[in-house]
Amino acid sequence: MISDFKNSNDIANWLRSVPYEVQRNGRLYNAAELYHGYEPSADAEQDAASFANCYDSRVYRHFKEQGTMARDVNESLARTFHDHGIHWALKAFLAEHDPKRCVGIMGGHAIQRTDPMFATVAMLSKRLTEEGFVMVSGGGPGAMEATHLGAWMAGRTKQEAHEAIGMLASAAASFKDQQWVASALEVMHRYPQHRYVSLGIPTWLYGHEPSTPFATHIAKYFENSLREDTILTIAFGGIVYTPGSAGTLQEVFQNAVQDHYLSFGFASPMIFMGKQFWTSDVPVYPLMQHLMATGRYKNLLLTLTDDPAEVEQVLKQFQQTGR
Repeated sequence: MISDFKNSNDIANWLRSVPYEVQRNGRLYNAAELYHGYEPSADAEQDAASFANCYDSRVYRHFKEQGTMARDVNESLARTFHDHGIHWALKAFLAEHDPKRCVGIMGGHAIQRTDPMFATVAMLSKRLTEEGFVMVSGGGPGAMEATHLGAWMAGRTKQEAHEAIGMLASAAASFKDQQWVASALEVMHRYPQHRYVSLGIPTWLYGHEPSTPFATHIAKYFENSLREDTILTIAFGGIVYTPGSAGTLQEVFQNAVQDHYLSFGFASPMIFMGKQFWTSDVPVYPLMQHLMATGRYKNLLLTLTDDPAEVEQVLKQFQQTGR
Protein backbone atom coordinates (compact mmCIF):
# COMPACT_ATOMS: atom_id res chain seq x y z
CA MET A 1 0.00 0.00 0.00
CA ILE A 2 1.23 3.49 -0.81
CA SER A 3 1.87 5.46 2.35
CA ASP A 4 0.75 9.07 2.69
CA PHE A 5 3.10 11.86 3.58
CA LYS A 6 2.17 13.72 6.74
CA ASN A 7 3.52 17.20 6.24
CA SER A 8 5.90 19.35 4.24
CA ASN A 9 8.81 18.43 6.53
CA ASP A 10 8.21 14.77 5.77
CA ILE A 11 8.43 15.51 2.06
CA ALA A 12 11.54 17.66 2.40
CA ASN A 13 13.33 15.06 4.51
CA TRP A 14 12.61 12.37 1.92
CA LEU A 15 13.80 14.53 -0.96
CA ARG A 16 17.07 15.10 0.87
CA SER A 17 17.51 11.42 1.71
CA VAL A 18 17.26 9.85 -1.76
CA PRO A 19 20.59 8.91 -3.43
CA TYR A 20 19.84 10.91 -6.57
CA GLU A 21 19.70 14.61 -7.28
CA VAL A 22 16.02 15.49 -7.28
CA GLN A 23 16.47 18.86 -8.99
CA ARG A 24 18.74 18.70 -12.00
CA ASN A 25 18.86 22.48 -12.51
CA GLY A 26 18.92 22.21 -16.29
CA ARG A 27 21.63 19.55 -16.47
CA LEU A 28 21.65 16.22 -18.26
CA TYR A 29 23.91 13.45 -17.04
CA ASN A 30 27.21 12.35 -18.54
CA ALA A 31 29.45 9.34 -17.96
CA ALA A 32 31.54 11.12 -15.34
CA GLU A 33 28.47 11.79 -13.19
CA LEU A 34 26.69 8.46 -13.64
CA TYR A 35 29.84 6.47 -12.93
CA HIS A 36 31.24 8.77 -10.28
CA GLY A 37 32.90 6.61 -7.63
CA TYR A 38 33.75 3.75 -9.98
CA GLU A 39 37.45 2.93 -10.12
CA PRO A 40 38.02 0.07 -12.60
CA SER A 41 40.23 -2.73 -11.38
CA ALA A 42 41.69 -5.88 -12.91
CA ASP A 43 40.71 -7.63 -9.70
CA ALA A 44 37.14 -8.84 -10.26
CA GLU A 45 36.03 -8.45 -6.64
CA GLN A 46 37.45 -4.96 -6.29
CA ASP A 47 35.98 -3.93 -9.61
CA ALA A 48 32.52 -5.22 -8.69
CA ALA A 49 32.64 -3.54 -5.28
CA SER A 50 33.68 -0.23 -6.79
CA PHE A 51 31.00 -0.41 -9.48
CA ALA A 52 28.36 -1.15 -6.86
CA ASN A 53 29.32 2.06 -5.09
CA CYS A 54 29.05 4.42 -8.06
CA TYR A 55 26.18 6.89 -8.43
CA ASP A 56 24.29 4.92 -11.08
CA SER A 57 24.43 1.66 -9.12
CA ARG A 58 23.31 3.30 -5.87
CA VAL A 59 20.33 4.92 -7.60
CA TYR A 60 19.37 1.63 -9.28
CA ARG A 61 19.60 -0.23 -5.97
CA HIS A 62 17.37 2.37 -4.32
CA PHE A 63 14.95 2.15 -7.27
CA LYS A 64 14.57 -1.61 -6.82
CA GLU A 65 14.23 -1.33 -3.06
CA GLN A 66 11.44 1.24 -3.38
CA GLY A 67 9.67 -0.68 -6.14
CA THR A 68 9.19 -0.16 -9.87
CA MET A 69 5.98 1.62 -8.93
CA ALA A 70 7.08 3.38 -5.78
CA ARG A 71 5.28 2.17 -2.68
CA ASP A 72 5.79 5.49 -0.91
CA VAL A 73 4.17 8.65 -2.26
CA ASN A 74 7.22 10.64 -1.19
CA GLU A 75 9.39 8.49 -3.46
CA SER A 76 6.90 8.95 -6.30
CA LEU A 77 7.14 12.69 -5.83
CA ALA A 78 10.94 12.60 -5.77
CA ARG A 79 11.09 10.61 -9.01
CA THR A 80 8.61 12.98 -10.63
CA PHE A 81 10.71 15.99 -9.68
CA HIS A 82 13.82 14.27 -11.05
CA ASP A 83 12.24 13.29 -14.38
CA HIS A 84 10.71 16.75 -14.73
CA GLY A 85 14.20 18.21 -14.33
CA ILE A 86 15.57 15.82 -16.95
CA HIS A 87 12.75 16.85 -19.29
CA TRP A 88 13.65 20.52 -19.04
CA ALA A 89 17.36 19.83 -19.36
CA LEU A 90 16.61 17.81 -22.50
CA LYS A 91 14.47 20.63 -23.86
CA ALA A 92 17.40 23.02 -23.39
CA PHE A 93 19.73 20.58 -25.20
CA LEU A 94 17.35 20.22 -28.14
CA ALA A 95 16.99 24.00 -28.42
CA GLU A 96 20.63 24.05 -29.49
CA HIS A 97 20.11 21.55 -32.33
CA ASP A 98 17.88 21.31 -35.38
CA PRO A 99 15.21 18.71 -34.45
CA LYS A 100 15.07 17.44 -38.03
CA ARG A 101 18.74 16.51 -37.78
CA CYS A 102 18.16 14.31 -34.74
CA VAL A 103 18.28 10.68 -35.91
CA GLY A 104 17.50 7.66 -33.77
CA ILE A 105 19.01 4.20 -34.04
CA MET A 106 17.02 1.41 -32.42
CA GLY A 107 18.05 -2.20 -31.98
CA GLY A 108 18.79 -5.03 -29.64
CA HIS A 109 20.59 -4.50 -26.35
CA ALA A 110 22.02 -8.02 -26.63
CA ILE A 111 24.05 -7.38 -29.80
CA GLN A 112 27.61 -8.13 -28.78
CA ARG A 113 30.61 -6.01 -29.62
CA THR A 114 31.94 -8.90 -31.72
CA ASP A 115 28.82 -8.95 -33.92
CA PRO A 116 29.35 -7.49 -37.42
CA MET A 117 26.17 -5.43 -36.92
CA PHE A 118 27.85 -3.63 -34.00
CA ALA A 119 30.62 -2.37 -36.28
CA THR A 120 28.12 -1.55 -39.03
CA VAL A 121 26.04 0.62 -36.70
CA ALA A 122 29.10 2.29 -35.22
CA MET A 123 30.55 3.22 -38.61
CA LEU A 124 27.16 4.44 -39.86
CA SER A 125 26.73 6.59 -36.77
CA LYS A 126 30.26 7.95 -37.21
CA ARG A 127 29.50 9.09 -40.75
CA LEU A 128 26.13 10.59 -39.86
CA THR A 129 27.62 12.51 -36.96
CA GLU A 130 30.32 13.90 -39.23
CA GLU A 131 27.54 14.97 -41.63
CA GLY A 132 25.94 17.07 -38.89
CA PHE A 133 23.32 14.69 -37.51
CA VAL A 134 22.78 14.30 -33.77
CA MET A 135 22.55 10.60 -32.97
CA VAL A 136 19.96 9.45 -30.44
CA SER A 137 19.38 6.04 -28.85
CA GLY A 138 18.03 4.38 -25.75
CA GLY A 139 21.47 4.83 -24.25
CA GLY A 140 22.15 1.23 -23.27
CA PRO A 141 24.34 -1.60 -24.63
CA GLY A 142 24.24 -3.40 -27.99
CA ALA A 143 23.13 -1.35 -30.98
CA MET A 144 22.66 1.60 -28.64
CA GLU A 145 26.28 1.55 -27.51
CA ALA A 146 27.42 1.19 -31.12
CA THR A 147 25.46 4.33 -31.98
CA HIS A 148 27.26 6.43 -29.41
CA LEU A 149 30.64 4.83 -30.00
CA GLY A 150 30.34 5.88 -33.63
CA ALA A 151 29.43 9.43 -32.65
CA TRP A 152 32.32 9.49 -30.16
CA MET A 153 34.77 8.45 -32.88
CA ALA A 154 33.50 11.06 -35.35
CA GLY A 155 36.32 13.10 -36.82
CA ARG A 156 38.83 10.27 -36.46
CA THR A 157 40.03 7.82 -39.09
CA LYS A 158 38.25 4.60 -39.96
CA GLN A 159 41.28 2.74 -38.69
CA GLU A 160 41.02 4.40 -35.30
CA ALA A 161 37.30 3.58 -35.15
CA HIS A 162 37.96 -0.09 -35.91
CA GLU A 163 40.77 -0.13 -33.35
CA ALA A 164 38.30 1.17 -30.75
CA ILE A 165 35.78 -1.53 -31.68
CA GLY A 166 38.55 -4.13 -31.37
CA MET A 167 39.53 -2.86 -27.93
CA LEU A 168 35.94 -3.16 -26.73
CA ALA A 169 35.35 -6.59 -28.27
CA SER A 170 38.50 -8.11 -26.82
CA ALA A 171 37.87 -6.71 -23.33
CA ALA A 172 34.17 -7.52 -22.90
CA ALA A 173 31.96 -8.73 -25.74
CA SER A 174 28.73 -8.51 -23.72
CA PHE A 175 27.38 -5.91 -21.30
CA LYS A 176 27.17 -8.79 -18.81
CA ASP A 177 30.97 -9.08 -18.79
CA GLN A 178 32.91 -7.49 -15.96
CA GLN A 179 34.97 -5.03 -18.01
CA TRP A 180 32.13 -3.66 -20.17
CA VAL A 181 32.05 -0.18 -18.64
CA ALA A 182 35.75 -0.13 -17.82
CA SER A 183 36.72 -0.88 -21.43
CA ALA A 184 34.45 1.90 -22.69
CA LEU A 185 36.07 4.36 -20.31
CA GLU A 186 39.48 3.20 -21.52
CA VAL A 187 38.53 3.87 -25.15
CA MET A 188 37.24 7.31 -24.19
CA HIS A 189 40.52 8.07 -22.47
CA ARG A 190 42.55 6.91 -25.46
CA TYR A 191 40.38 8.78 -27.97
CA PRO A 192 39.06 11.92 -26.23
CA GLN A 193 36.11 13.74 -27.82
CA HIS A 194 35.41 17.46 -27.49
CA ARG A 195 33.67 18.37 -30.74
CA TYR A 196 30.73 16.06 -31.44
CA VAL A 197 27.76 15.20 -29.26
CA SER A 198 25.22 12.40 -29.03
CA LEU A 199 22.19 11.85 -26.84
CA GLY A 200 21.40 8.68 -24.88
CA ILE A 201 18.04 8.24 -23.17
CA PRO A 202 18.19 5.24 -20.80
CA THR A 203 16.04 4.31 -17.81
CA TRP A 204 16.56 2.83 -14.37
CA LEU A 205 13.73 0.41 -15.15
CA TYR A 206 16.39 -1.45 -17.14
CA GLY A 207 19.14 -0.57 -14.72
CA HIS A 208 20.67 -4.03 -15.04
CA GLU A 209 21.77 -2.84 -18.49
CA PRO A 210 24.45 -0.20 -17.87
CA SER A 211 24.18 3.11 -19.68
CA THR A 212 26.78 3.58 -22.38
CA PRO A 213 29.48 6.05 -21.33
CA PHE A 214 29.97 7.07 -24.98
CA ALA A 215 26.86 9.26 -25.02
CA THR A 216 28.07 12.78 -24.28
CA HIS A 217 24.62 13.76 -22.99
CA ILE A 218 22.46 11.31 -21.04
CA ALA A 219 18.81 11.89 -20.18
CA LYS A 220 18.21 9.07 -17.72
CA TYR A 221 14.63 8.67 -16.52
CA PHE A 222 12.86 6.64 -13.88
CA GLU A 223 9.61 6.40 -15.90
CA ASN A 224 10.23 4.17 -18.91
CA SER A 225 6.99 5.14 -20.66
CA LEU A 226 8.09 8.78 -20.64
CA ARG A 227 11.54 7.78 -21.83
CA GLU A 228 10.24 5.59 -24.69
CA ASP A 229 7.92 8.29 -25.98
CA THR A 230 10.70 10.88 -25.75
CA ILE A 231 13.13 8.86 -27.86
CA LEU A 232 10.64 8.43 -30.68
CA THR A 233 9.33 11.97 -30.45
CA ILE A 234 12.60 13.86 -30.71
CA ALA A 235 14.08 11.82 -33.59
CA PHE A 236 12.45 14.06 -36.17
CA GLY A 237 15.18 13.32 -38.70
CA GLY A 238 14.22 9.66 -38.92
CA ILE A 239 14.76 6.35 -37.18
CA VAL A 240 16.94 3.43 -38.23
CA TYR A 241 15.78 0.03 -36.99
CA THR A 242 18.46 -2.62 -36.62
CA PRO A 243 17.67 -6.21 -35.54
CA GLY A 244 16.16 -6.37 -32.07
CA SER A 245 13.52 -8.09 -29.99
CA ALA A 246 10.37 -7.03 -28.15
CA GLY A 247 11.49 -3.52 -27.24
CA THR A 248 12.53 -2.71 -30.80
CA LEU A 249 9.24 -4.02 -32.18
CA GLN A 250 7.32 -1.87 -29.70
CA GLU A 251 9.24 1.16 -30.95
CA VAL A 252 8.44 0.34 -34.59
CA PHE A 253 4.69 0.41 -34.03
CA GLN A 254 4.76 3.34 -31.63
CA ASN A 255 6.70 5.34 -34.22
CA ALA A 256 4.31 4.27 -36.97
CA VAL A 257 1.37 5.68 -35.01
CA GLN A 258 3.06 9.08 -34.74
CA ASP A 259 3.76 9.13 -38.47
CA HIS A 260 0.32 7.83 -39.44
CA TYR A 261 -1.41 10.66 -37.56
CA LEU A 262 1.26 13.23 -38.47
CA SER A 263 1.37 13.99 -34.77
CA PHE A 264 4.05 16.65 -35.25
CA GLY A 265 2.96 17.89 -38.67
CA PHE A 266 5.07 15.54 -40.78
CA ALA A 267 6.30 11.96 -41.05
CA SER A 268 9.97 10.96 -40.76
CA PRO A 269 11.81 8.08 -42.46
CA MET A 270 11.48 4.63 -40.96
CA ILE A 271 14.53 2.72 -42.18
CA PHE A 272 14.82 -1.02 -41.58
CA MET A 273 18.42 -2.18 -41.84
CA GLY A 274 18.74 -5.92 -42.34
CA LYS A 275 16.61 -7.42 -45.13
CA GLN A 276 16.79 -11.02 -43.90
CA PHE A 277 15.81 -10.06 -40.38
CA TRP A 278 12.95 -7.68 -41.22
CA THR A 279 11.40 -9.79 -44.00
CA SER A 280 11.96 -13.39 -42.82
CA ASP A 281 13.14 -13.65 -39.21
CA VAL A 282 10.73 -10.98 -37.96
CA PRO A 283 8.58 -10.07 -41.02
CA VAL A 284 7.55 -6.62 -39.87
CA TYR A 285 8.45 -4.89 -43.13
CA PRO A 286 6.01 -6.85 -45.34
CA LEU A 287 3.35 -6.22 -42.72
CA MET A 288 4.03 -2.48 -42.82
CA GLN A 289 3.82 -2.53 -46.61
CA HIS A 290 0.52 -4.44 -46.45
CA LEU A 291 -0.94 -2.04 -43.91
CA MET A 292 0.07 0.89 -46.10
CA ALA A 293 -1.40 -0.72 -49.22
CA THR A 294 -4.72 -1.39 -47.49
CA GLY A 295 -4.93 2.08 -45.95
CA ARG A 296 -4.61 0.92 -42.36
CA TYR A 297 -1.49 3.04 -42.11
CA LYS A 298 -0.80 6.24 -44.01
CA ASN A 299 2.18 8.56 -44.40
CA LEU A 300 4.86 6.00 -43.54
CA LEU A 301 8.20 6.65 -45.27
CA LEU A 302 9.54 3.09 -45.41
CA THR A 303 12.96 1.88 -46.53
CA LEU A 304 14.43 -1.63 -46.35
CA THR A 305 18.15 -2.04 -46.95
CA ASP A 306 21.38 -3.80 -46.08
CA ASP A 307 23.47 -0.88 -47.26
CA PRO A 308 24.53 1.78 -44.72
CA ALA A 309 25.21 4.14 -47.64
CA GLU A 310 21.54 3.91 -48.62
CA VAL A 311 20.54 4.74 -45.04
CA GLU A 312 22.67 7.87 -45.23
CA GLN A 313 21.20 8.77 -48.63
CA VAL A 314 17.60 8.45 -47.44
CA LEU A 315 18.26 10.59 -44.37
CA LYS A 316 20.01 13.28 -46.39
CA GLN A 317 17.24 13.31 -49.00
CA PHE A 318 14.68 13.83 -46.26
CA GLN A 319 16.67 16.84 -45.06
CA GLN A 320 16.50 18.34 -48.54
CA THR A 321 12.95 17.50 -49.60
CA GLY A 322 11.03 16.52 -46.47
CA ARG A 323 10.17 13.26 -48.19
